[in-house]
Amino acid sequence: MSESAERPARRRGGIRLRITVVAVAAVTIALIAGAVGFWLVLRASLLGQLDTAANQDAAAFAEQLDEGDVDALPDVDDDRLWQVIDDESGAVRGASDVAEDLGALAAADGSVPDLMRVDDGTVYAMAAERDGDVVVVAGRSTEEVDTTLSAVGVLLAVAVPIVAGIVGVTTWVAVGGALRPVERMRRQVDAVSATDLSRRVDEPGTGDELAGLATTMNGMLTRLDDAQRAQRRFISDASHELKSPLAVLRQFAEVARDHPERVTPRELTDTVLDEGARLERLVQGMLVLARADERALTITPQEVDLDDVLLAEAQRLRPAAVSVDGSAIAPVRARVDPGLLRQAVRNLVDNAARHAQGRIALACSERDGWAVITIDDDGPGVAEAERERVFDRFVRLDDARSRDAGGSGLGLAIVREIAVRHGGWARITGSPWGGARAELRLPL
Repeated sequence: MSESAERPARRRGGIRLRITVVAVAAVTIALIAGAVGFWLVLRASLLGQLDTAANQDAAAFAEQLDEGDVDALPDVDDDRLWQVIDDESGAVRGASDVAEDLGALAAADGSVPDLMRVDDGTVYAMAAERDGDVVVVAGRSTEEVDTTLSAVGVLLAVAVPIVAGIVGVTTWVAVGGALRPVERMRRQVDAVSATDLSRRVDEPGTGDELAGLATTMNGMLTRLDDAQRAQRRFISDASHELKSPLAVLRQFAEVARDHPERVTPRELTDTVLDEGARLERLVQGMLVLARADERALTITPQEVDLDDVLLAEAQRLRPAAVSVDGSAIAPVRARVDPGLLRQAVRNLVDNAARHAQGRIALACSERDGWAVITIDDDGPGVAEAERERVFDRFVRLDDARSRDAGGSGLGLAIVREIAVRHGGWARITGSPWGGARAELRLPL
């Protein structure tokens, strides 16, 4: 297996392992803290019960001593003891078998320690009861308590790692199941190549984060696929557009070379100039769109009188065959890039002049904080279903006429890019004359 194939598996294993280790560590710490706390509480409870029992024994022995002498006190097993100590001399008047050789267990003030270890190592919970001129001492062995605490300690010591192990296995399996869809998505995305972006990731439909990730990845793949298709279409259309004027130039050059009598120098010169201008417009348009695609279309905003730009275009068109109406051009000033604005307006005006039958109208005004430029023509217009598509690159609704008139199919696409870069928009609607109305809106 290659290193690139192993790397995702290692990352996935690492995440799985880290989550499992964290879960086991957290549970282990909690279990240990709980086990220690439980053991300490149990020990305090059992020793408290022993202390209570020792106090009860001391009180009972003192009561029996009131009814008789020391010999009346009972013999007890090794898990219990008692002593009767003279309060003044501190001498032991009587004791059980275990306490006979231990000496006085109570201090001069009659107090005894809570726990006392005797010679054989047994630990007793001690209590004392003062009765007249004697102190009665009683004790209960902690052997049973120690046995119980030892058993509980062993049980807890075994249970904690078992529970931690169960948590670890459960977490490992659960995390592996949770990461399985991620691994499946990774393999599916890895199968997507630059030549085939049609593949998509299976969406689990669970409505959780993984479903959101799958939806986002599919959206990304769709955008990449659309961008690649647009790029291929752009390259194909651009190649076709560039070949057309080059073919015309080559054809006229070959005819002029082989049959000079058929092509006059003026015809050849006019053809070269026209086709060269067409090539120049095409290249300039593609450069503008390429810079826009790369977010490199820089804008240098300045205060521009839009009415001056439209009046200049009207003056440029007046020698042409169409009638230009500029009566609706009102004074409007906006902060825009002068060069890009003139290019956008010229593209719209040229587009209207190519399709107009006899007249066009230019207008500009202010509306709700927008600078609005409209250009109407009396041509065939644009069908409502095609009004958005005409802004795509190399789209011409009448290919033959557009090529003959020098159109490249990039003019409206450039207009929209310039409008968007300025924070505005462009659209095609219907003209009052039945033709098309091009509308360009820019923020003031």
